[in-house]
Amino acid sequence: MSLGLMHIRLIGNTHMIFSKPLRRSMKRMYRKWLAFWLRHSGEGLMGGLAARIACLGTTPFHHRSHFAELNLKGFVSPLAVMAHPDTFMGNHVYVGDRVMISKSHGGGIVELASHVQIFGECFLETGRGGRISLGEGTHIQPGCRIHAFVSDITIGRKVDIAPCCAFYSYDHDMSLRGPIMDQSLVSDGNLSVGDGAWIGHGVTILQGVRIGEGAVIGAGSVVTHDVPEYAIAAGVPAKVIGRRFSKNECRMPAKEAMDTHSECGVVV
Repeated sequence: MSLGLMHIRLIGNTHMIFSKPLRRSMKRMYRKWLAFWLRHSGEGLMGGLAARIACLGTTPFHHRSHFAELNLKGFVSPLAVMAHPDTFMGNHVYVGDRVMISKSHGGGIVELASHVQIFGECFLETGRGGRISLGEGTHIQPGCRIHAFVSDITIGRKVDIAPCCAFYSYDHDMSLRGPIMDQSLVSDGNLSVGDGAWIGHGVTILQGVRIGEGAVIGAGSVVTHDVPEYAIAAGVPAKVIGRRFSKNECRMPAKEAMDTHSECGVVV
């Protein structure tokens, strides 16, 4: 039995079997075992094998995201497909099971800043000059699609993106010259999401849109126009339905909130 399986089957449910000092000793042994395999995980046959061994006895999804925090170079699941040669990752990045990062013809770079977490079944793709940039600490939940063709997609710091969201920086030409699938791609400009925003489940954000800092987009919305900072928007197409604070309340800009733990001092 591997030490990973021992950790799950024995350490997790042995409060009535082993003494507290023995349990602490077993946990320390497991942490050292895990750290060894995480250090050796990465690209290639041996790196993939080390990653698989580190995963033994664990469950996918959030339960493995802490692997990235234990290793400076982060953690890429052995089931992920890293098919983009120009992917640049910061420290402690997590890429989960069956995530695919791909490059089509003429695709630009993909930048994943430190502490980015991308969970299972997500698909990131660049093509025709488009680039993708994810800011520090941003989390992307399962089943999301980010396609940057023609124009760029830039997502800021500590953005929380719920499952099954879609981001498209392009559209198809819809003239009557022939089938749409045979026509060129067009774009109204870059797509961007500001720091600290929250994108709800199943949201679609289209080309040329700017989501402001700290904004909230309700589940199932289709965003076709800009959303101001700290606004709450929802609907198809999305419209502003409220704000996160009143005129008499104070708020701290997202950038300051990420850099300090002091109380809000900005009155709006």
